[in-house]
Amino acid sequence: MESGPAAFAGVVLVLFGTVLLGWSGVRAGLGAPVVQGAGPAAAAGYALVGAVAAAAGVWCLLHV
Repeated sequence: MESGPAAFAGVVLVLFGTVLLGWSGVRAGLGAPVVQGAGPAAAAGYALVGAVAAAAGVWCLLHV
């Protein structure tokens, strides 16, 4: 019964994390800001958030 919500949360977190990590990487590679008004150094913070979200999603999927 609890595996459905855990699988959904895992998939959402993996998708969100990988997209955020990819977006941050591409924007940092181009030297463009990740968020309007933020410097290129902020990309590292957003990449870290993306990596943590992806890891949490994988953890959720492995514990279904």
